[in-house]
Amino acid sequence: MMNCVRQVAWLALVTALLSSCLPSEATGPAASPVVTETPTLVPAPQPTRSPFPPGSLIDYAAQSGDTLPAVAAHFNTTVEEIFAANPELPPAATTLPPGFIVHIPAYYVPLTGLPFHVLPDSEVVNGPTAVDFDIQAEIERRPGFLSSMTDYAFRLTRPAWQVVQVVARNYSIHPRLLLTLLEYQTQALTKPFAEGDERIYPLGFRNIRYRGLFRQLIWAAEQISDGYYGWRMGTLREIELADGHVVRPDPWWNSGTAGLHFLFAAMGGEDDYEAAVGPEGLYATYLSLWGDPAALAEDIIPANLQQPELTLPFQPNRVWDFTGGPHYSWGTSLPLGALDFAPPAAEGGCAESDSWVAAPAAGAIARSGESAVVLDLDGDGDERTGWVVFFFHIAAFERIAVGTAVQPGDFIGHPSCEGGQATGTHVHVARRFNGEWIPAGGALPFLMDGWVAAYGGAPYEGTLTRGSRVVPACTCSSAANRILYEFP
Repeated sequence: MMNCVRQVAWLALVTALLSSCLPSEATGPAASPVVTETPTLVPAPQPTRSPFPPGSLIDYAAQSGDTLPAVAAHFNTTVEEIFAANPELPPAATTLPPGFIVHIPAYYVPLTGLPFHVLPDSEVVNGPTAVDFDIQAEIERRPGFLSSMTDYAFRLTRPAWQVVQVVARNYSIHPRLLLTLLEYQTQALTKPFAEGDERIYPLGFRNIRYRGLFRQLIWAAEQISDGYYGWRMGTLREIELADGHVVRPDPWWNSGTAGLHFLFAAMGGEDDYEAAVGPEGLYATYLSLWGDPAALAEDIIPANLQQPELTLPFQPNRVWDFTGGPHYSWGTSLPLGALDFAPPAAEGGCAESDSWVAAPAAGAIARSGESAVVLDLDGDGDERTGWVVFFFHIAAFERIAVGTAVQPGDFIGHPSCEGGQATGTHVHVARRFNGEWIPAGGALPFLMDGWVAAYGGAPYEGTLTRGSRVVPACTCSSAANRILYEFP
């Protein structure tokens, strides 16, 4: 039976490789279920992992979004050893097919992380399963104190549902997860009156820097993102709890589970952490609100994911400066998925620019406002499905309207310092697929007009390479960091 599964998965991977030149299709939306009574299903945790001799072959069923470098890191082995044990693996694959059985020569390290999978990835990122989720309706139909809360978020005082929406949209965290966290921590959806300082700290994270709903959710979104993308990229090797305990992850975790472990590790000590990530913690709260997460789960990253063809995000035959290598897609959390470009200027700093940021591909503008423009490449107008390109620091003046259909090279707006912390006029560019931020380097690097992005030693460092030419990122404006978009 295992050989049959392996052959089917291998065929799926080969098919994906052969069709990699075509844009990937987005998966369809899933409606929010109406739960009329609390489900009683609470699955038992997976068995405790036992030590095994070094180099033991472990059969691992790949999960959505897995790459060989990350899987190798999870099992304390190398990509070369995995290829030696799996000679039929196509070497050019980016992501593995979900369910593909990989023989892994694993090297055991003592594990302390619970093997229970808390939530699937598709219930952690703001992707296809969030399309029909009505945040306002879900908050207002319940008696909890959250419905009467407001907070100042992104330059406006907003009702609670809009605050959740802003954080979900900016960090691309599923709003259903954010509401579940609020319910698990303070029963904000079902308890009519807040107790003590719960309106100040509705997630129970008592830190004066994170007062109020907006900052509490930002803090949580950053922790989840660091864990989620750290696991996705294979850089998360251990998790330190707030009380100093160290947890070594279970190699079979999915990225969503890693993100939630990282969050609850930062919230408290060992007992509270283990309770939260076990089957009677956040998972049970999710069950009571929305039903079985497995019924909503989707594989959001397909086999051998390929980026559609992109040009550089400015006008042909123009020179811009490459000012920021791979850095945070949003906020200050992983992944390092964004690049920065700026029109050359005689003087630095923030100044109005008449240069245009241009669409790098055909599509439709799914969002335009608050200094952001989102180009939806599949044209369905929803940034939670398929490939999107995210632009930030776009000036309000002459910014393209939402719903506009564009072709490569069409103008979308001017670079600026608007919308956040910026020391000079520029545009910030990042990618998502089905709601998941895509790292700018690694297995699926940012590729524009033949220029390939690579990581540097720290965020904002790094390079763009085309052929023999390597351009380093620099906040300066000089011949060394200039990029020319040469129109064919």
